Amino acid sequence: MGGAYDQGHARRQHRYQALRSWERYTEPPLTAAALAFLVVYAWEVIADLQGGQRATAELILNGIWIAFVIDFGVRLVLAPDRRHWLAHHLLDLAAVLLPMLRPLRLLRLVTLLGVLQRSAGTALRGKITIYTVGSVALLSLIAALAVLDAERHVPGATITSFGDALWWALVTITTVGYGDLAPVTPLGRATAILLMIGGVALIGVVTATLASWIVSLVTEESAAQEAATRAQVESLREEIRALRAQIEAPGD
Repeated sequence: MGGAYDQGHARRQHRYQALRSWERYTEPPLTAAALAFLVVYAWEVIADLQGGQRATAELILNGIWIAFVIDFGVRLVLAPDRRHWLAHHLLDLAAVLLPMLRPLRLLRLVTLLGVLQRSAGTALRGKITIYTVGSVALLSLIAALAVLDAERHVPGATITSFGDALWWALVTITTVGYGDLAPVTPLGRATAILLMIGGVALIGVVTATLASWIVSLVTEESAAQEAATRAQVESLREEIRALRAQIEAPGD
């Protein structure tokens, strides 16, 4: 029993190390591929490419998609616990299945901007803030491109320019919802649903971050007051000891 367990544990450790090595070596080129995807996708949608240019853009996007599929498959095979790994990488799965979400891999770049010189709690709040800002910017841009691509040539559509699409995305993700612009196609409405869910999640993250910051401030202030009180009590004790020594001392 013990030998079988040790062998299984060794295999899992080997697969884990192989997975970490694969991710370490493929992260830079795949991040560059995600950036290239975002640029080409934006160029295709905003310029409304046709003919040979559109075919070239689609060829590049399909090539990047194949690279993402291969990376996802390799990581899934190398994962020690495939079910657990898949449950924690649903965003990567969505990036493979849904073309509009592939540039979300760029969010990994945001983690490099974490404040390394701060304490663990502050660094975590800073990382959450950076993730939030990066998520808003990327989701708004991607949703604007996706809804413009779906709506531009549809009769009765109100979102027909990139400016309108970006305005709609920002209004939707902040859950303001003026209603002046609205998608009419199934793909556009599906994009709106995902964006609204992202907006609600964003509000939750911002609220939780602010609450954590306020609690930490109150805790630090309470700790400072407690330290000052202890110092005052210790000073009073010293004075009492000195008075007691004077009282108990024999008269001159």
